Amino acid sequence: MAVAVVAALMLAACSVTPPPPIVGTVPPVPSAPAAKPGEIVVGVDSIAGGYNPHVLADQSTITTALSTMLLPSVFRTAPDGSPQLDRTLMVSADVTNTAPYTVTYRLRGDAAWSDGAPIAAEDFLYLREQMRDEPGGVDSAGYRQITDIKAEESGKVVQVTFAASYPGWRSLFSSLLPAHLLKDAPGGWEQVLESSFPATAGPFSIKQVDAARGEIVLERNERYWEQPAVADRVILRRADQAGLTDALRTGHDQLVVARTDAGGVAMLQALGERVTVKSAPRPTVISLFLKPSGTDLADERVRTALVNLLDRDEVIKVGTGGGPSLRADALVLAPSQAGYAPTGAPLHDQAAAQSLLTQAGYSLTSGIWTREGRPLAVTLGAPVDKEPYLLVAKEVQRQLVAAGVQVKLITPAADQLMRVSGTDAGPDILIAPRPVGDNPAAVMASVYGCPTSTNDASTVLPGNVMGFCDRSLQPTIDAALNASMPLTEAIEKVEPRLWRQAVAVPLFQSADSVAARAELTTGDLTAPLNAPFASAVSWQRKQN
Repeated sequence: MAVAVVAALMLAACSVTPPPPIVGTVPPVPSAPAAKPGEIVVGVDSIAGGYNPHVLADQSTITTALSTMLLPSVFRTAPDGSPQLDRTLMVSADVTNTAPYTVTYRLRGDAAWSDGAPIAAEDFLYLREQMRDEPGGVDSAGYRQITDIKAEESGKVVQVTFAASYPGWRSLFSSLLPAHLLKDAPGGWEQVLESSFPATAGPFSIKQVDAARGEIVLERNERYWEQPAVADRVILRRADQAGLTDALRTGHDQLVVARTDAGGVAMLQALGERVTVKSAPRPTVISLFLKPSGTDLADERVRTALVNLLDRDEVIKVGTGGGPSLRADALVLAPSQAGYAPTGAPLHDQAAAQSLLTQAGYSLTSGIWTREGRPLAVTLGAPVDKEPYLLVAKEVQRQLVAAGVQVKLITPAADQLMRVSGTDAGPDILIAPRPVGDNPAAVMASVYGCPTSTNDASTVLPGNVMGFCDRSLQPTIDAALNASMPLTEAIEKVEPRLWRQAVAVPLFQSADSVAARAELTTGDLTAPLNAPFASAVSWQRKQN
């Protein structure tokens, strides 16, 4: 009997299978070796593409990092938020004529892409054409002011003519792209920088993008014509919050730039004096957009009711997880921008929502709002591959369903979602970024302006992400764009109307936790729009 018991136990031990994996978690990244001399490792929460800084679908910390370190820009945002001519690329950029309004750009003769091709007028022309013609652009309104681009002196002098006075021209032509490689690339604009960079023109170049390992390796660009980067290489390495904190503690990482919740912030701060922890706002405001069309949402009363059904405080709490962020209560300016002030915010008013839905012909039957026997149903869209958009969307869905609205949540890839938003195929409600730029008038025109026509009357350029157009607001938006009306005055006229029409609800401006070890010398870690990567060329790690 004793032998039989032992045999049974041995058999049981041999047949035990490991527990099933936990569904929904990110696979752990294998432990990485400590950074080598001349190497700086930056811990991030994601390296997921695409990496096109000019489209809303690709807005992320990793996109900002790569575009800042790899791509050339005519102007860059200074620490005080003002545009500053980048003399690593430019000789000059000036308004040289007022009728027609013309800006002349003179590029350095030695500025070239990493494959040896010169940075030239064709790169300006390519970017303008894509931003004008393709939907989902970050600053499409500014590029649509351009009527002509001419090249001189082998493309190193570029003359750009505008339809009218355009004081915001300094916000254009940042993160230029290599037109000679991309203009005929398979997949077109949709696939630009989807997984890597075919050529770069900054202090660093791409050595490797390893999605499986969660790593992007950048090396000093030996073909860079300006002062070379101090570091031999910069590695962007993905990990979860615990992994980021541990890598910083052990010195495997020298810097962390990542989205964190309250627990992640606490872990970083617990590292003590060895690490400096700050927060840096991202150039996006997480927002809720309502498409003013379709069977239900074409009625302003229904849109307003849906907004009033939402507990916005709870949505923001879920979306931020208590981590660094800035609550947003304005439709044009972001909380991190000069001149920002709350302009209004929807109330969580269930009684008002019920009254509005009743006025619109709906009745609450068995806990469901219906009209003529049909339930009030909406489609809610959020990108599956981006956070915190999906978290926000699920909370919005939960609240609306609890209030008696049927909600179908769709989660395609970000680029697919942004391409159909504003069309009949797009969702009724969209969780998406509102860009934050150094030209707020262009942001207002891009996000809330009507579609524009070209010289060909049959061609209409893409509109904003929600397909919204109020022709009575357009003259004010245009006046702010050409500076014939001060931005503050335009905002005072436009925002109250936008709030009443319930086409957009700002939630919060995303922010990253930025934590640096004491041995890393950096520039300003919280500079606006591109922190902390703007100073990467001078990053240096002191050796112990």
